[in-house]
This record gives sequence, C-alpha cells and structure tokens, in this order.
Amino acid sequence: MPARPTRRRFLTASASGAIVSAVGFSSLAPKRKALVAITLDLEMSAEYPKRGMTEWNYRKGELDADTKKYAVEAAKVAKDRGGLIHFFAVGQSLEQEDVGWLKALDAAGHPVGNHTYDHVNLKATKPEDVQFRFRRAPWLLRDRPVADVIEDNVAATTTALKARCGITPNGFRTPGGFHDGLADRPDLQKMLLKQGFAWVSSLYPAHKSGTPKQPPGDDVYADIVRGQAAAQPFVYPTGLVEVPMSPVSDVTAFRTHYWKLDWFLKAVRLAVGEAIRTGGVFDFLAHPSCLVVEDPTFEAVKLICALVKDAGEGAAVVDLGTIAARAEKGS
Repeated sequence: MPARPTRRRFLTASASGAIVSAVGFSSLAPKRKALVAITLDLEMSAEYPKRGMTEWNYRKGELDADTKKYAVEAAKVAKDRGGLIHFFAVGQSLEQEDVGWLKALDAAGHPVGNHTYDHVNLKATKPEDVQFRFRRAPWLLRDRPVADVIEDNVAATTTALKARCGITPNGFRTPGGFHDGLADRPDLQKMLLKQGFAWVSSLYPAHKSGTPKQPPGDDVYADIVRGQAAAQPFVYPTGLVEVPMSPVSDVTAFRTHYWKLDWFLKAVRLAVGEAIRTGGVFDFLAHPSCLVVEDPTFEAVKLICALVKDAGEGAAVVDLGTIAARAEKGS
C-alpha cells in the first residue's frame, strides 16, 4: 500500500455539487502527460446477462464463469497492447472454489483493489440502506452500528484478499459513485486512511445521458466531455487522495439508457481525447459482467489502448495508484 499522503490540496465543490479541478485544464497550464486508467469492477450486475435478472443485487460476489473469463481475456488484450487493467474485487467472490484466475491477474501485473465484501453503500446511515443482502437477512447485522458494519466490510475484503490470494489491495473503490465523492464524509475518509488506504475512487460526476434507447445527442457528448474536468484527482483535507471515475460508465450507458456499442465507443473516444488534449486523467469505469454482453470483443479496451498509443509520449495507460501519486505531489 502506498505511503499515506502528506501534502494536502482540496478543491472545493462547484455550485452543481461536483468537485471541479481547473489544474491541467487551463489553457495557461503547461502540458502534462495524460494518464489513462482502465478499471473493471469484479461484481455481478443486475439485468445481466439477461434483462430482469435482479437477484445479483443480493449476491454481487457470486461471479459466473463468463464474467471471470471476460476479466482474464480483457487483461490479456490490454497487456498485449502495452497496457494494464486495475481491478476491484468484491470480497464475497473469494468464497468461491476457484480463485486461481484472480491470482493470475495479480501475477501478470494487473493491480487488484478493495471493493468491499458485500458491495455495501459506504454512505448508508440506516441498516436497510447498507445492502440488499441485509434487507433480506437483517440478522447478519446483529444490531451493530451501521458505521461498524461498513468498516468491517472493508476490512474483511482486505483480509480475504491476503488470506486467499496473497494480494495486498491496491487502493479502494466505493460501490456506486457519488457526485461529491467523500467530501461530505470526513469520517469515511479517516476510516479508509486508518485501514491503510492512501487513495479512494468514489467520485462520479453528474452528466447528461440522453433519452433511453435513443442515440445520444451532441449535447450529451459535449456534457460527457465537460464532465472530464470534474473527474480529475485531488486531495481531501484529511490527506486521502480522490481518484474519480470518468463518465460515461458502462452501467449508465448500457443498462440504464440502452445505448448501442458504437454510441458508447464514441463517448469513450471523445473523453480520452479530452484527457490527451489537456494532459489530464481519464479513469474508464466498467464491469466485466456488463461488457461480456455489450462489448464481447473488447472494443472499448482496444480503443483506449490505441488512442494512448497514437498519443506517443503524450499519454500512458497506468494504474490508479500512479494517478494518485501525481495528485498527491501536485504535479
């Protein structure tokens, strides 16, 4: 785990509630190398592989064979093109018989981070809001304070990754994204720091997505590009580094708005192009359980790697830890 940040640099929220960094996006700022990350959350997604499948909300860690195979093959696609993928594991998946595939990803140099044990809502304040699983089986909470349940869920995943796979988690991603990240919850920032995490990926900017089942208009694509400025890393007052997720996510595009793959790839191309143009950061957020249906031939991963390659020295595919380190240094 990277050392705890010592330099503190917090960017205040804009009127819309998003945290917007002008660093690296001003025309007066010196051009930096764009840092591009490909991240995949290892969990089952409701409505996949078929619409109407919502039981996964209760069993997020019961990864099926196709999801695991997609993750492994996507990692190979990225590596063959000079890149890597930063994965985030739900601890519940480590109860499955076979975890060799996850060990192999780690051995191949793909970082694996903590995504909580049961895919819990970090900002929950009531027991019924922690996770669907606990609504069905509230006795699992044993009347413990919600904050304790959430902290234990994070800690259990770290323990499970180490015990089952010999993996020390590389960073932490919250299930779901928050438009203001953890800016309103310094208690959660401190909890993650206490558990050894130097950075978190929790912020997902608000943006237009258009009308479901209709092609996104120019205004949608323009707003996704605009949203990249709100998805730049920064440091909270506690010293915890935030590495936001960049719009548009696969779940937002495909599950919620029924986009076609070409529409999604256009959004990715424009967003990565903006990061390269400005010397900023792009953090691709997706899920193998969704992409195995919507993008079975890994076109998004191939596109990102190609755009970075075409940028030459102007861009690199990196892990989120590298992005966090640059943010902490303020460079």
